[in-house]
Amino acid sequence: MKFSHEAVLSTVLVAGIVSAGPAAYGICQAGCSTVVMACYGAAGFTWGATLGLSAPASVIACNSAFGTCQAACAAVLITPTL
Repeated sequence: MKFSHEAVLSTVLVAGIVSAGPAAYGICQAGCSTVVMACYGAAGFTWGATLGLSAPASVIACNSAFGTCQAACAAVLITPTL
């Protein structure tokens, strides 16, 4: 089967830019969860347990890193890819 230049060009233009989508977002979320669980484990705590104002600096650092990771995942969801 022979493709014309016009057919290839029109396909590329129609395909254009797509979003990374839910699959990439889900993978990113799973990665963030894995990292925060390891962070809590290394600090000697259980992720999800509420410490409130008595949270040690290590737990606060884990929470901050998790929030940063989640923000990056939001960017992955809307970032166009080729």
